Amino acid sequence: MDPRVADELAARLDARLIGARPVSGGDVAAAYRVELDDGRIVFAKTHAGAPEGFFTTEAAGLSWLHDGGALAVPAVLAVADTPPLLALEWIDEGRAGPTTDAEFGQGLAALHRAGAPSFGRVDRRPTGSRSLPNDPAPTWAEFYATRRLLPLAEMAAAGRSLPERSVAGLRRVAERIEDLVGPVEPPARLHGDLWAGNRLVDRRGVNWLIDPAALGGHREFDLAMMRLFGGFGRTCFDAYAEVAPLADGWEDRVALHQLAPLVVHAIKFGGSYVGAVEAALADYL
Repeated sequence: MDPRVADELAARLDARLIGARPVSGGDVAAAYRVELDDGRIVFAKTHAGAPEGFFTTEAAGLSWLHDGGALAVPAVLAVADTPPLLALEWIDEGRAGPTTDAEFGQGLAALHRAGAPSFGRVDRRPTGSRSLPNDPAPTWAEFYATRRLLPLAEMAAAGRSLPERSVAGLRRVAERIEDLVGPVEPPARLHGDLWAGNRLVDRRGVNWLIDPAALGGHREFDLAMMRLFGGFGRTCFDAYAEVAPLADGWEDRVALHQLAPLVVHAIKFGGSYVGAVEAALADYL
């Protein structure tokens, strides 16, 4: 761990670090299991090239999800932008029990129902390493088109991450978005990056949410992300539907809501994600 980060962490936690072992923590951050001289163990991460407000934005998102009162979220113990660091309570991971997946589906439905003041974020902080805009919008259609699809189309064009036909396709989908997103719903309280790696299960079988890109949005966005990379079973989705059924035609909108994360992955990693973007676009052009 960078000595500056270690010193800042020790000062903020009012304890001396006696050990810091690297652990997995995402594709951009350096993460550590940190032992303190007062007996505590914490999860800490840093990022040498972090955009401004990177970890304070994540900390705010974690606190906001916690305030939803529906799923467990690790407590923020320390956060700073200079040097960039975030420390959270440590979670001892375990195995899912017989009710864990159903409880996650029910909890996610309750989290979404906790709502948000707008589509986007009232603090207007951008999301993630791509710094996508989160300025509030009056509708999900406007938000998804102008804060996700169009900015991502510009990034992909500038970096030549997608062929011109795909960039043009993203722009056409953005133009048609009002006809594609389905019935109007109030903004839900979204995790915003809900792939299986951002849901942990502890030794008691309790579900935890980590690494959010939290915002107010359409609940189908979280659910589409969950289906994109797998890791969530039918029991989870059935339990969600029992608590909060989706509007008719939701199956036809899954690929639409997967477009944004697919384009992000195409920009970051290329490869098969480029074809996956084309396949998703084909449903809406």
